[in-house]
Amino acid sequence: MATEEPTPVELHIVSDSTGETAARLVLALEAQFPEQVFNEVRHPRVESVDDLQLAVATARGRPAVMVYTLVEPGLREAMRQLCRRARVHYCDLLGHPIDSIARVSGVAARMTPGARPPLDQTYFKRIEAIEFAVKYDDGVGSGLDEADVVLVGVSRTSKTPLSIYLGYLGHKAANVPIVKGIKPPPALFEIDPAKIVGLTIEAQRLSEIRSNRVAAMGGPKKRYAGLLDVYEELDEATAIHRRLACPVLDVSDLSVEETAMRVIKLVADRQRERKHKPKPA
Repeated sequence: MATEEPTPVELHIVSDSTGETAARLVLALEAQFPEQVFNEVRHPRVESVDDLQLAVATARGRPAVMVYTLVEPGLREAMRQLCRRARVHYCDLLGHPIDSIARVSGVAARMTPGARPPLDQTYFKRIEAIEFAVKYDDGVGSGLDEADVVLVGVSRTSKTPLSIYLGYLGHKAANVPIVKGIKPPPALFEIDPAKIVGLTIEAQRLSEIRSNRVAAMGGPKKRYAGLLDVYEELDEATAIHRRLACPVLDVSDLSVEETAMRVIKLVADRQRERKHKPKPA
């Protein structure tokens, strides 16, 4: 007997700007319900109560949730009232955080839809870190000493996108590829070991990823995507990770964002442990 597929839930993303803030949270919410089917409906750049009425009308009587980021208090209140009258579930992503911060800080929010972060020290630190990741990608250059994080793994373990994303978060990341038969740079064994994180992946998954890449590029599968070669390369990577005595993350089922958070925590924990480790007498 065939099992019925779950009824899709509509997630209506309503925003007075592009809706990217709400969209990012919606992705995180969807990840918590892997068996549920979702349909995203975007309502960007709403400017009036009439716009809100149209958005709510499309969700009325349906299995839907209105997820909204509205800065202007009048629009937020109107949205609440419209959703209640239409008996549509709703989630206000900005209202409560804005009110809470204003109460604690004693400073009124700017109430500017689509406001951008200032071009301050944090912004320029991010730009510098992203440029660093590009400059020292895939073992290019000699930036291992300057890096905050050094990623070590075989090809197709997300080293490059992870380095760029870490840069976006303000962390200078360099990555070193492990290639069968080629020794890693000597500098890798001379830098601060606390900032090194190894990356690995399940062999079958890696073979599939590489096979798809080879097919897209029109190249031969053998010696790069073959399962036996993949196993041998992963074994070589494991040996190097042991020499480095570094923690290793399996990225088989992790997103770049989740991997980045784990990398940052691993490096911070190791540096903290070293700082509080008793010095030998």
